[in-house]
Amino acid sequence: MHEMSVVWLRAATVLYAVGLAHAFAVMLFRSTRLYGYALSALRAGILLHCVALVELGIALRHLPADNFYETSSLCGLLLALLYLFVNRLYRFESLSLIFFPLIFLMTLIGAMEFPSGTWSSPRVRDAWLLFHVLAVLVGYAGLLLTAAGSVFYLIQERRLKTKQSLAVFEKLPPLGTLDKLISRSMTFGFIFITLALIAGTIWAYVEIGTRWITEPKIVVSLATWFFFLVMVYLRVSAGWRGRKAAVMAITVLGFSALTWAAHVGLRPLIAP
Repeated sequence: MHEMSVVWLRAATVLYAVGLAHAFAVMLFRSTRLYGYALSALRAGILLHCVALVELGIALRHLPADNFYETSSLCGLLLALLYLFVNRLYRFESLSLIFFPLIFLMTLIGAMEFPSGTWSSPRVRDAWLLFHVLAVLVGYAGLLLTAAGSVFYLIQERRLKTKQSLAVFEKLPPLGTLDKLISRSMTFGFIFITLALIAGTIWAYVEIGTRWITEPKIVVSLATWFFFLVMVYLRVSAGWRGRKAAVMAITVLGFSALTWAAHVGLRPLIAP
């Protein structure tokens, strides 16, 4: 019976992806046109998600929360229900920017508990991996630009406060221009890092089966993505600007450096 539960869960993941698209639209264009569709898709996804967990629970004869995959799926459902509850009481739509991506990713991970088939062809495998690598590079470029803009923002802010005039910093853009650069590059980087994470997770799942979650680089990538998500949410919804946003951008860049080290295999160089 668990085979059908996986089908329902993957269908729920597709529906939750509408919420992810809504979050991207808000970040890029400040547009909420997809919100109504995303909310309807969320409700339908919750229904399929419940069916999947009930069927899996009946097959296992206990609550499906025995491993990371099942726990991730259950947490995704609880987050979806919590969002509906909070939104119904308080109309707190801005929370969708952090809830919708989390719900999608947790459900996607939960849907990978059981092995799938192999790649249909080597070309598909290579193309999928190429997309993942390109998305990572573009996402990191956006994050690096965000961090660079943040450093210049802090320098310019300090220069204006102390009224010091160093020749090397005299041609820095005004604070408003740097703030816009940080905002746009941050959004750009987050979207591509998210796409890279999704593509890389699926690639690893098909390539090595359910063992993908034990890879340290995957765990580090998930943690980095979460901090990136929090940073973007605080920027877009909570209105974080200036020094706080700049410091957080530099912090996320540090986490991304750890992710990069984990992927390129620098552990032998830093191990004692």
